[in-house]
Parts: sequence; structure tokens; C-alpha cells
Amino acid sequence: MLNTRTLALVLVGGTIAVGCGKKEEAAPAPGAQAPAQSAPAAGGEEMVVRIGHVAPVSGPQAHYGKDNENGSRMAIEDLNTQNIVIGGKKVRFEIQAEDDAADPKQGAAAAQKLCDAKVNGVVGHLNSGTTIPASKVYNDCGIPHVTGAATNPDLTKPGYKTTFRIIANDLALGAGLANYAADTLKLKKVAVVDDRTAYGQGVADVFKKTALAKGMQVVDEQFTTDKATDFMAILTAIKAKGPDAVFYGGMDPQAGPMLRQMEQLGLSNVKYFGGDGICTAEIAKLAAGAKTLGNVVCAEGGSSIQKMPGGPDWKARYDAKYPGQFQVYSPYTYDATMLLADAMKRADSADPKVYLPKLAESDYKGVTANIQFEPNGEMKNAAITLYKYEDGKKTPIE
Repeated sequence: MLNTRTLALVLVGGTIAVGCGKKEEAAPAPGAQAPAQSAPAAGGEEMVVRIGHVAPVSGPQAHYGKDNENGSRMAIEDLNTQNIVIGGKKVRFEIQAEDDAADPKQGAAAAQKLCDAKVNGVVGHLNSGTTIPASKVYNDCGIPHVTGAATNPDLTKPGYKTTFRIIANDLALGAGLANYAADTLKLKKVAVVDDRTAYGQGVADVFKKTALAKGMQVVDEQFTTDKATDFMAILTAIKAKGPDAVFYGGMDPQAGPMLRQMEQLGLSNVKYFGGDGICTAEIAKLAAGAKTLGNVVCAEGGSSIQKMPGGPDWKARYDAKYPGQFQVYSPYTYDATMLLADAMKRADSADPKVYLPKLAESDYKGVTANIQFEPNGEMKNAAITLYKYEDGKKTPIE
């Protein structure tokens, strides 16, 4: 989804089939030694495995970041009830949560902090713009990281063996939206706007290329920033071109005000497309009652929460623990945390060098999906789901 997606988490654990009630505990390998990066407790009977988590928990995207962090915290709490043993020692999981404020430099600094702290693994980041620079830091220090939110395809292009993604990338999201616009809605003319972030520009470029290939006309292209709130000049220029739809590559703090201003300018019959960055519960609040919310079609990696293998039960537990905080990615950060733990358990080691090959070979039944990886760290057979908003509520398009 997002441009600056970022999120990081670190852990170790056992094979836990989330949503299926299944738990497996492998016997410790004979002669296995405590992982170099784990901190044994007094008496040597307990091993602490720390999970690094990075997301924007301050600034306009804090609602995303807190949701992501909640998912990882929930996984860690669940892991600590499983009596997991690695290398002959009982494991206690802890989180080391960092804030990158959706800023690329702060994201890289947070990654270096986790490297210096020798965390056992990382979940994140949320934004593509923070995850991409952070991925090099993790590669250089040898710590695996799994993102369930950053969607720019460039993330996996360097070929870092430490980088994994468990959600569909923008090639799937942008193309899926353009195909729906052309094939199902039969739209002819579209204007494209992006926020110039790695995420926003990336998903907008894919939408544009696919739309053109489908015979649609891109009548205008405009640019903004991920800090802007006034879009009247951009939208006035777009209105003059008479589009059937607007595609916005960016996040909901901009999409909400943009929808309000579209209504003010009389663009109430224009469809509004976007990727997972706008596909949130929060956008309904940010649109503040604008009727244009009903024109939104957005795409999200993965199945709808209702169709995820463990989605409904997991969501009920999440809502009981974090009322009103669910956004998009917390099921993925939960699975990312569990996935790291599963790889550590199968390797009988929390040492990144030892469990990394097991992570690459994952076949994990999570809340969101059955997770397996391509050689480049992308998820195999990643699904996408399109959504609309009915009476202000995000609803899957069947």
C-alpha cells in the first residue's frame, strides 16, 4: 500500500497455524547452542527474543502505524502463551518498537538502531518510502525483515536475501484497479494524481500504464505531496478535462480532504480510485460526510478480513483488545511476527544466520493466507481485493 510504508518486528518462535488452533513444537536439536543474538536470562533457563517493529506512530499516518504495531504486539502476546522452546531454552518474546514518522531518513535510522540492538528479526516497515532504504540496512547487518504493508515493487529488486513481503505489490494493485475501471465500469477518461512518494508514484504509474494499455485516455496528470491538504487548484484543472475518474496514488490523510473538495467543485459523479493507502476505515472520517466517498474504489493486498482463513476470529480478538483501532495491515503484521517465530522454531535457533534459510522456505498457514515465498522474497500467489464504501462502511466488491 503505502509509499512510505514501514514496519518492523523481530522475533522467534514455533510453528503456529493461526486461525486453525494448531500448534507444533519441534524437539530441540541435540547439542544446539543458544543463538548468538539472544539474551539468556539468569540461570540460563530462559532466552529472550526481541522483535523490532517500525511504523509511523506519530504524524498524520499514526493511525496506520499504531494498528500495525498492535498486530505485532498481539502476536508476541500469543507466542508467549505457547511455551516455545528453542535450542533447549524456553523463549520469552519482547518487542522493540520504533517510530519512523513515515520519513525515509528516520526509517533508516530506526533500522540501524535495531541492528545495533541486535534484535532477532524485524517486521516492517509500513511505507515503501521508509522500507526501501531500511531494507539495505537490514541486509548489511544480516537481520531478516518481513513487511506486510510496503507495496512498491522496487523493494525486492536489489535481491536482498533478508527482505520478505507477505502482501501483494503495486503491480497487482494498480493493474487490478485499471482493469476494473476499463472492463467492469467501462470508463474512458481518467486523471492521475500522485503524492511523489515511492508508494504513491509507483502505484499511480502502474495504474496509468495499464489503463493506457486497456484503451483508456489519461486526460491529465497532477502531483502533490504527502503533507498537502489543499487540492482546489489541482482539482479545478482536472475538472476542465472532464474525466470519468480520478486515480490518486497516496494515503488517506490527503484522500479524505480531496474527496471533500471534489464535492465542493461539483465532481460528485466522478469515480475515485486508489490503492491500499486510501483503503481504510479512517478515510470515511477524513471525508467528513462527503458524498464522493461513495465513488471510491480501492484495492488492498490479500483477501477481505471476512475471507481470510483466520480473519473473523482474529478480528474479534483484535477489536476486543484494541477497540476502534483497526485499519488495514495489522493482520499482516501479526502473521509476519508469527512467521519469523515459525522459522526460528523450525531452525531451532533465533540466530538470523541460522533461521534465515528456513524463513525463505516457509509454508505457513496464517491468519491472512498460506504464506510461501518466491526466490526474490515476494509472496507466491498474493491475492488482491477491491472495495467500495456503502453508507460510509468499507465493503468488499464481490
